[in-house]
Amino acid sequence: MPTFVVHEHWATAHHFDFRLEMDGVLKSWAVPKGPPLESGTKRLAIAVEDHALEYGSFEGTIPEGGYGAGKVTIWDRGEYVLMEREPHMILIDIQGARLRGPYVLIFMKEERGQEQWLLFKKSS
Repeated sequence: MPTFVVHEHWATAHHFDFRLEMDGVLKSWAVPKGPPLESGTKRLAIAVEDHALEYGSFEGTIPEGGYGAGKVTIWDRGEYVLMEREPHMILIDIQGARLRGPYVLIFMKEERGQEQWLLFKKSS
């Protein structure tokens, strides 16, 4: 089963990085307010560059001057089932310690070269 990881990241701005193992990499989104724990809560998720699968176990401090400089910890991780994937929608069933159940990523728009998605927990 593919894996997911959520990194809590104290960089220029504190945020969470939501990462899904897909296509041989970790597809990644920055989620400023953190992934929702309850259905009905929607969060902005900004697509960022893909990361190598090995990055899924990273915890530590990225040195000043490096991309994403700051402290990184694993906030949650586990496996997921891909239920549906279209170019502008991803539906997954997450099995983590904090995140559990069906989650959806929906593409909203591209603004200033950044893809903006909506991340929310679906009602079970």
